Amino acid sequence: MNNPISVKQLNLYVKSLLETDTRLNSITVTGELSNFKNHYASGHWYFTLKDNDASVRCVMFKGYTPKVTFSPEDGNKVVVKGYVSLYERDGQYQFYASELSLFGQGDISFQVKALAEKLRKEGLFDPSSKRPVAKFPKRIAVITSSAGAAVRDICATLEKRLPSCEVILCPVTVQGEGAAESMVKTLDRVYGLQGVDTVIIGRGGGSAEDLGAFNDERLARKIYESPFPVISAVGHEIDFSICDYVADKRAATPTEAAVIATGDKGEYKAYTEGIKSRLNNALQAVLRGYEYRLLSADVKKISRNAVNLIDRKLQTIDYIHRDMLNSVSRILNRGERDFDNLLTKLDSLSPLETLKRGYAVVSRQGGVVASADQVSPGDRIEVRLKDGKLNCEVKSNERF
Repeated sequence: MNNPISVKQLNLYVKSLLETDTRLNSITVTGELSNFKNHYASGHWYFTLKDNDASVRCVMFKGYTPKVTFSPEDGNKVVVKGYVSLYERDGQYQFYASELSLFGQGDISFQVKALAEKLRKEGLFDPSSKRPVAKFPKRIAVITSSAGAAVRDICATLEKRLPSCEVILCPVTVQGEGAAESMVKTLDRVYGLQGVDTVIIGRGGGSAEDLGAFNDERLARKIYESPFPVISAVGHEIDFSICDYVADKRAATPTEAAVIATGDKGEYKAYTEGIKSRLNNALQAVLRGYEYRLLSADVKKISRNAVNLIDRKLQTIDYIHRDMLNSVSRILNRGERDFDNLLTKLDSLSPLETLKRGYAVVSRQGGVVASADQVSPGDRIEVRLKDGKLNCEVKSNERF
């Protein structure tokens, strides 16, 4: 019989066998999260990875958890990368995770990285191809969703910083099926406009799936073809997309994109001060020229001509004043005659005039009685005369 060993020695031996198996040193497993626990004291994550037929205990140490881009929950279908070992205290093997992603996310990430590398090699990210943003834009095209917060932030910032700039809003779909195609078609239309200085394209924050349209190859190439400088403003500061690398300028947020598009306030001030100085110098030069011509001219002749010109202008004003008074008088007289005629017609049609001639108006319960058939003996009626009314009772009714 072999010399007996301790339980710990047995577990350590099995552990060494597992850890020396190259196939188990780096392995990727997919399954469903269960019994997920975040051990807040240590920062480690403990969970079970399971499928329909089996399960395995897993641990992810604190040093790896900050790299996870989502909040794990029971029921998540995930992909876990790590190695297999044995926890000698319990004698149970465990999966030690170093990477954790939602199922399908890893494939998407790989595709985006592959596309980015492809476009980089073609030169679409080359800094030498980036164009400077216009310093003093007159027209800015904004391509984003009409319903998101991004469009409100961009427009509010543009209005505050450069109210004289014309903003061309181009609503598009920014996520989901058809989003990339929507933005590509809109860019085509914008490229056909005249006088556009800058294009802002982007959206607010969201998950990797929400921002997926901005990693589309067609959209990246269309941005690269732009005849105008393009500012990409996709998501928040931590979000990056292929559009950010292709665009001439990347903004961390939509608000920052509007700030970049409107330039530096110091440059605006220097520019306007320069214009003001040049205009002042030009005006001084013109005034000096007129002053020289005035001193060289015949002062008496100039004075005589000025007086004659003033007299002619005053005479013209007198004629205009007289004509205006005559026109107003004719209009008032015509209006007065028309008003009198209308009053006469109104009086002739008034019921009061009819009553003055001895006629009366008979009513019952608020309604006018126009026929003998409308009342019966015993009914109460009201007879309206020119100067009062009579309350009467019908004794009989006779038809003519």
